[in-house]
Amino acid sequence: MNFGSHPGAPGNLTAVPTADQSTLTPPGAPRPTRIRPKTLRELTDLPEFAGRLGTRLPDGPTAPVTGITHDSRAVRPGDIYAALPGARFHGADFAAQAADAGAVAVLTDPAGTDRAAATGLPVLTVDDPRARMGALAAAVYDEPGEGMLRIGITGTSGKTTTSYLVEGGLRATRDGGTGLIGTVETRIGDERIKSERTTPEATDLQALFAVMRERGVESVVMEVSSHALVLGRVDGAVFDVAVFNNLSPEHMEFHAGMEDYFQAKAQLFTPRRSRLGVVNLDDAYGRRLVGEASVPLVTFSAEGRLDADWRAEDIRAGLQGSTFTVLGPKGERVDATAPLPGPFNVANTLAAITALAAAGLDPQTAADGIAAVPGVPGRLERVDAGQPYLAVVDYAHKTDAVELMLRALRKTTEGRIHAVLGCGGDRDTTKRGPMGAALARLADTAVLTSDNPRSEDPLAILAAMLAGACDVPAGQRGHVIVEPDRADAIAAAVARAEPGDIVVVAGKGHEQGQDIAGVVRPFDDREVLRAVIEKDRQAQ
Repeated sequence: MNFGSHPGAPGNLTAVPTADQSTLTPPGAPRPTRIRPKTLRELTDLPEFAGRLGTRLPDGPTAPVTGITHDSRAVRPGDIYAALPGARFHGADFAAQAADAGAVAVLTDPAGTDRAAATGLPVLTVDDPRARMGALAAAVYDEPGEGMLRIGITGTSGKTTTSYLVEGGLRATRDGGTGLIGTVETRIGDERIKSERTTPEATDLQALFAVMRERGVESVVMEVSSHALVLGRVDGAVFDVAVFNNLSPEHMEFHAGMEDYFQAKAQLFTPRRSRLGVVNLDDAYGRRLVGEASVPLVTFSAEGRLDADWRAEDIRAGLQGSTFTVLGPKGERVDATAPLPGPFNVANTLAAITALAAAGLDPQTAADGIAAVPGVPGRLERVDAGQPYLAVVDYAHKTDAVELMLRALRKTTEGRIHAVLGCGGDRDTTKRGPMGAALARLADTAVLTSDNPRSEDPLAILAAMLAGACDVPAGQRGHVIVEPDRADAIAAAVARAEPGDIVVVAGKGHEQGQDIAGVVRPFDDREVLRAVIEKDRQAQ
């Protein structure tokens, strides 16, 4: 494949005044600084609107369009405001606020039309505005992702890690700038912006692509969540390579069940979403996807399955990571290093190498770039304060991830594992018992604590986790501690650690706050763990 740069659409460009540009902080994504204004007529002539536009445009000229947003707080002069229906409010309730901020038109559904029209702005009415928003945003910003190599990563576990590894390979194999969009952050070249969600809304995503194009980014890797696929956040984007890592129970508060969850992920492997798929044959849902995807596929296997196009062999695991050899479909032999420990990170590394090779890049150069990745925030991230044991923070917050993480750590030490874990409130309640059971069964010390309880009673969440731990026979479970205060829970684990042991604080990873009863207070597991270790050492 050949992925060239995109010079931008021809025509007059309007410089957006500095005062109207994004401050790179929420609300709203960064915006490009130079935009070719569009007329409403030009935009509504898109095929996405053919036969669907329920409101006639004004006969006379309308104000030029220079942006689009779904957030009334982020409206800037020249924007189309997408007023979407919500769980509690309709976006049309904020149309007047958008008009006051300089919106030049409103995109909404029939339920929001009258409220939007009351502002005096032109109203574009369609049955499902969310389904039209992505294509409209892409048109507003002159199809900004076209010409960039775009790689999308989906699955339950490993999306963030694989994205960082892919970015490392892109930096090694391509001359142009790179971009990354995901759970932890958005990176435009070397600039870092905190992420609000795994996959941005379509209006923000297209704006990000436009900023990346302005800044010389030629390759971008991003996480694609099931929510993003169901809610149309990646509409208007077609990935050159889409990657499927694995599927296990998660987000059951959003999906009707595993079948619904799988079908959401499978959307990425259709011509509307991608040109080529990369699929993990070690996962049962991956094998099913091979038979159902409607785009060409390349497969990989970290377990060495002979029917995979790319597979790993001679895996040598270590505390810092693993080395292995990758065999390709044309006899390629690639020396690879997974820069993070655990068999699952061998799979993540192989996924990244396969994706980059599928994009036409040199696999050995890509593997070398991946090996040089210094780490992934909150993913088995080491905390070193001079202690004689290993201390790590990990994002594992689902049963399979907790089990894989603890088993991987068990292989690296002859000492004990002291693990801290909580479950989030207002989220999937079915995983609380199994997560408590996994921690009790696989850790020598299982400290059950609060994660982000949100609006729920922390003790009620802990009761469900403890019930799961109690289901593990007494002779098969470690020492179980229940400590609702997360800082005290971390201290309890550290207090039991001896030379050669491992302390792992799981569930929140890179997060820097804790949501309790609607109030988010500063809380970073890495900082708290470091402070507790230092205090413990001083007391000795």
